Amino acid sequence: MALTIITRNAPSAALAALTGAGVPPLLARIYAARGVTSPRQLATDFGGLVPLARMHNVERMATILADAIAARERLLIVADYDSDGATACAVGMRALREFGAQVDYLVPNRFEYGYGLTPEIVALARSLKNPDILITVDNGIASVDGVAAANQLGMRVLITDHHLPGTTLPNALCIINPNQPGCGFPSKHLAGVGVMFYLMLALRAELRNRGVFKDTRKDTDQRHGVEPASRLSPLASRRERGPNLGALLDLVALGTVADVVRLDDNNRILVQQGLQRIRAGKTWPGITALMKVAGRDLARASTYDLGFVLGPRLNAAGRLDDMSVGIECLIGNDPAAAERIARELDRLNRERRSIEAGMHDNALAILDQLSPQDSYSLCLFDPAWHQGVIGILASRLKERWHRPVIAFARGSGGEIKGSGRSISALHLRDALDLVAKREPGLLLKFGGHAAAAGLTLRAADFERFSAAFEATAQALLTPADLERSIETDGTLPAAYLTLATARLLEQPVWGQGFPAPTFDGEFVVAQQRIVGERHLKLRLVKDGAEHEAMLFSHTAPLPGRVRAVYRLAVNEYNGAQKLQLTIEHWQPV
Repeated sequence: MALTIITRNAPSAALAALTGAGVPPLLARIYAARGVTSPRQLATDFGGLVPLARMHNVERMATILADAIAARERLLIVADYDSDGATACAVGMRALREFGAQVDYLVPNRFEYGYGLTPEIVALARSLKNPDILITVDNGIASVDGVAAANQLGMRVLITDHHLPGTTLPNALCIINPNQPGCGFPSKHLAGVGVMFYLMLALRAELRNRGVFKDTRKDTDQRHGVEPASRLSPLASRRERGPNLGALLDLVALGTVADVVRLDDNNRILVQQGLQRIRAGKTWPGITALMKVAGRDLARASTYDLGFVLGPRLNAAGRLDDMSVGIECLIGNDPAAAERIARELDRLNRERRSIEAGMHDNALAILDQLSPQDSYSLCLFDPAWHQGVIGILASRLKERWHRPVIAFARGSGGEIKGSGRSISALHLRDALDLVAKREPGLLLKFGGHAAAAGLTLRAADFERFSAAFEATAQALLTPADLERSIETDGTLPAAYLTLATARLLEQPVWGQGFPAPTFDGEFVVAQQRIVGERHLKLRLVKDGAEHEAMLFSHTAPLPGRVRAVYRLAVNEYNGAQKLQLTIEHWQPV
C-alpha cells in the first residue's frame, strides 16, 4: 500500500516556551510536536502526579482493605493474563504482604475460564483458596455475572480495573477505575498496574493514619508519599514510615509500557521513575533476570526494553501456558530462581514467535483471495489458530493493511474467541458496542479499549458478525481514514546525525501517544548486504557523510537512492558504541 510521509507540526508558541526554558532546540521541537506546551509537562518528579484523592473510591477501598488486614481476613488477587495483569498482581502481592495481609493470587487459564471474573473463576477461587475478599486487577469492570456469583457465595469483591465499563456495573463492594462513571481522575489512560499502585499508596496512607507504622515523620511528598528514585531503598517495612512503595515503580513502568496505554503526563512520570530505578540497578530479581536472558543492559534500559523485550516474554506465559509463571518471576526474591523462570519465559517467547509466523503466513494466504483493500475491516478465522497468539496476528495485519482487524480462534462449546486491533480513526470497543446494539445476541461477550478489544461469538455466527462489523466500520470510517501515513519529525540537519544525539534521545520516555522521534531524508545507498539471513545492513550517504543503517526483516536490495524514515539508535558491539540509523520505511527517489 502507498504511504504518505507527514511532518509533525511544532507550534511556534510552544517551541518558544520550551527553548526559552532551556530545553535543547531539537528536543524542544520534538516535544512541541507532541503537544507539550510548558516545561512543567516534562517534569518527572512525584509532585507532578495526579493526587490520590482525585480517584473515585480509592480511599474507601483502602479503608475496606485496612479493616480486612486488621481482621486477618483472607485476600485473593484475581489477575489478568497479560503483562499489565501480571505486574499489577505483583505490585499488590508485594505491598499487601508488607502491610501484613493474608494474601494470595489466582490467575486462571484463559482458555478454560475466559476473561475477567467469570462465575467459573469464582467457583475455582472458592474451591482452591476460600477467600473472604476477591480483588480483581486489570479486569472485573464487565464481570456482572461473576460478581453476582461471588456475592451468592459470601465473598466480597473489590474491582481495580482501567477498561471501559459497559452499561451495567457489577454489584461489587467497591470499584476503582479511572474510566468508571463519576470518576474525575484526569489520567484516563492509567494502566491496571497504575490503578493498583495508587490503591497501595492510599492503603499505606490509611494504615499510617491508624498508627500502624508509628509514623513520626512527614512524607517527602505530602500528596503521594513516594520518595525520589535517587533516594529509594528496597521495599521493606519501616517502623516509622511503612513500606517504601517507590521500590515498586519498576513493575509499574513495565506494566504501563507493555500494555500500550497512552503515555500522558501522569504515565510518563510513573514510567520515568521506574526506568530510573532499573538503570540504577535498584530493580527486582525478576526484571534483572529478564533483562539478562535478553542480553540487555540495565544501565541503558528504555521503554523499548519494557515494551518489546520484557513485555513479550511475560506475555508469552499467558498466551501459551500459565501466567503464574510470569507472576512468580516478578514476586520472587531469589535471583537464581528468577533467572531459571526468566529462561523458561524466554523459551516460551521463542515458541510464540514460531507459532505466530505460521499463523501469519496462513492469514496472508487467506487474504490473497479476499482483496482486503476493498474492505473497511478484516475478520479472519482459522480453526487451527492458537487463541493466545491471535492478538499479535491482528496487530501485524492491522499494520500491513491499515484497517481494523479481528482474528478468531476456536474456543470451546461451539464458540470462537476474537482479538481485535484498530487504527486510530476507529474506537474498537465502541464499534463492538454498536454491533451488539444493532444485532442483539450476536456477541456473547466483549470488552476492551479504543485500540484493542476481545470478544466471543458462536462459531456459526462468524459470517454474520463479519458482515455486521464491516457495515459498522463503513459507517464510522471514511476512505481517507484507510490511507496509510507515517508521521516524522522532519529532516535532521547533518550536525545532529551523531552518537551524542542518539544518546540524548534515549533518555526521555517514549511510547503510545508520545512516540519516539523519527526523521526522514534522502540518502544514497553506498553499500548493502544481508545479515542474520533476514536483515539488510546498509551504508547510507548524506551530505558527504556515511552512516551505518539497518533495515530489519527485509532482504530485497534497495535502489541506489531512497527517501528513508529512520530513528537514531546506539549500536554497541564489543564495548564500543556507534551511531546506527534504524530504517522504518523507505521509498525510491
